[in-house]
Amino acid sequence: MTADALYGDALRALAEAGKASGRLAAADATATVDNPLCGDRVTVDVAFAGDRIAAVGHEVKGCLLCEAAAAVVAAEACGHGRGEVADWPRQVKAYLKTADAPAPLAGLEPFAPVRRFRSRHRCVALAFEALARALG
Repeated sequence: MTADALYGDALRALAEAGKASGRLAAADATATVDNPLCGDRVTVDVAFAGDRIAAVGHEVKGCLLCEAAAAVVAAEACGHGRGEVADWPRQVKAYLKTADAPAPLAGLEPFAPVRRFRSRHRCVALAFEALARALG
């Protein structure tokens, strides 16, 4: 599989859209997760309205996969409660490990080609792990 097949148009578009997000000025919770194997780092900020996630911001110092995953986190987490997103890291990892599994979250379908590259699974999972830690 070529890099073009791994980094398809949908992933490139997600990553580009995610770059506009940025950090939140007034976050209620923040967490940073690193991947020491490749140097990727994802910071996720969360703001709440009551017991629901009202806004998510992020900063990614990493690859296109990290950028795209952070964009999915920011787009999908709003409106959810803490308990509803706590299991997302496990669900994402299971999706990447299982060839025929349906995407557990909206926006994950573009990551299907990553399944063949086990060493890149953590790049996708970092943003979901940072979200879960921020809510922790």
